Amino acid sequence: MNQPLAGYAPAPVAARMENHGHHMVKVAMQTGNDLFARVGSMVAYEGFVQYEPNPPAVRQIARDWITGEGAPLMKCSGDGLLYLADYGADVVVINLAGDSLSVNGTNLLAFDAGLQWGVERVKGLAKFAGQGLWNIKVSGQGWVALTSRGTPIVVDCGRGEDETYVDPDALIAWSPNLKVKGKRSFKAGSLIGRGSGEAYQMGFSGEGIVVVQPSEDSTDRLRIRS
Repeated sequence: MNQPLAGYAPAPVAARMENHGHHMVKVAMQTGNDLFARVGSMVAYEGFVQYEPNPPAVRQIARDWITGEGAPLMKCSGDGLLYLADYGADVVVINLAGDSLSVNGTNLLAFDAGLQWGVERVKGLAKFAGQGLWNIKVSGQGWVALTSRGTPIVVDCGRGEDETYVDPDALIAWSPNLKVKGKRSFKAGSLIGRGSGEAYQMGFSGEGIVVVQPSEDSTDRLRIRS
């Protein structure tokens, strides 16, 4: 291999799912260990990998997942190496060991098909946002890949009694066991945030984590009108 390019070659497989650089995820595919991935996220693959857009399991569970994009997920199966990306966004790989995660649907890049998942309404926020807010909850034993518009920060809410407040347009994911509430800051509305939710934040308390990206893109929220 040309020496200047040798540094970009993939490393030997060390896990089911791992980063290749900051903006790509490599998945070791095996027969019987299928993967759900966002439609259009495949950038390369080695071996024999098949794709099924909008499989029956997705149609059944995601009947409330209205994004205007048509089929949001595809099922990937086979043997080989699969590379996924999302227009140069940072990719964060998480190994769930019996844990759960509530994820903004547009930040969900891929996850093991063996995980339990479903579309859930975030309770208690419609009166603040004017819309119902829906997230994807994944749980069980398996791997998840998230995207972030820039390097994210993971806030541990269990380190103190203070609540953590986040601009909803910058929110990627959180632990589902956290208590969630909405907050409006009328006086500080022109100073907080940059998107449509300038005077509105989501507050988290309890034991768990919150994942926040440095980009506040209001088009990234997965919302359905009540």
